[in-house]
Amino acid sequence: MNPYEKKRRWKFFLLVFAIVIGTASVFYSDFFVKKMEREEQLQFQLYVRVTEQSLIMYDNDIYTPLIELIRTKTKLPVIMTDSKGEIIGTQGLDSTKTNYNIEKKEGVTYDPAYFRRELRKMKKQHPPTPITGLGADGSRWLIYYKDSPTLTQLRYFPYIQLAVIALFLLTAYVAFSSARKAEQDQVWVGMAKETAHQLGTPISSLMAWVELIKSRFDAEDDPLIAEMENDIKRLEVITDRFSKIGSKPVVEDHVVYTVIYNFVEYFKLRTSDKTRFSITGDDQVRAMLNVPLFDWVIENLLKNAVNAIDNEGKITINIIENLTKEEVFIDVTDTGTGIARSKFDAVFQPGYTTRKRGWGLGLSLTKRIIENYHSGQIFVKDSELGKGTTFRIVLKSSITYEPTTNT
Repeated sequence: MNPYEKKRRWKFFLLVFAIVIGTASVFYSDFFVKKMEREEQLQFQLYVRVTEQSLIMYDNDIYTPLIELIRTKTKLPVIMTDSKGEIIGTQGLDSTKTNYNIEKKEGVTYDPAYFRRELRKMKKQHPPTPITGLGADGSRWLIYYKDSPTLTQLRYFPYIQLAVIALFLLTAYVAFSSARKAEQDQVWVGMAKETAHQLGTPISSLMAWVELIKSRFDAEDDPLIAEMENDIKRLEVITDRFSKIGSKPVVEDHVVYTVIYNFVEYFKLRTSDKTRFSITGDDQVRAMLNVPLFDWVIENLLKNAVNAIDNEGKITINIIENLTKEEVFIDVTDTGTGIARSKFDAVFQPGYTTRKRGWGLGLSLTKRIIENYHSGQIFVKDSELGKGTTFRIVLKSSITYEPTTNT
């Protein structure tokens, strides 16, 4: 299992664990909510019975302060209406709420609109309970109630709790990932610079040995010596890449075709003759490039294309200028094994590889160079299993020319 897959599995397990904890919290809170609902229902029933009994006692002149104390000490929000729906009594509500139309009763400010709003809420929450009123006609009165503020808050508590926990975990994860990424970047930058430093000495020695061979064997025009020098120069370029990791690269105006052509000419001499290379398209379009890094991009794409070709095959690089959007399209097409459509995004993930020997960092590095250092895009434009793959690079055009086709 590659490191990326392992990391993704850990994220999945943590997500499942968080879901289990959150679900358990919701169910546990729901248990208390239902228990409190039953208690409030019992409290309301007691209030109704005591109120009904107090009316009977009041009618028989045996009303006692104890009954009144029991009835008025309820904390439930309650409203009592007559048979016509008019509010005739309230309990557990803030009767001093004020709005626009207010009334004065026994020196206390009342807001009828407030009680009507509360009555509408109560009608939606619970059915009313009828009792026999004090009217001469013996009409039935209705008593309504709604959930207490504590119960209402308890209903929303688990969701607020989950939101706070999720926010905390997200913040902690982002902070931890950023710190870890910064630490890893420092390690990689240090290793890259140390590698460049260590390569410097043997490269200098190789250059000296080549010069010695030239002088001793009079091999100035020998093509093998020339290719050895090209390889040493290539090592110098690679060393320069490693030495500049962690620094902001400088991009300059270049002809895209020329940059690609120079690298392909070097690369194809070091691959099998069974793989044919072709560069087509606009040979005058320009873009802002950092040549050593852009060569790295082309190198990774060509290596992947060569590895995807089993026996004989062809690799085509087509350069297209989009005049409307002032962009340059670079399509790298091979006739290899192809990529499954479900893997179009996964191929750019660190650690993804189909080879037994490989780190799976080439395309991830390629994507980073194009997006972070050249402000462009790279993606799998098209692929079919058994027929081949096309990668597309999108760059901003620096200067627009009249397009000419090079075949």
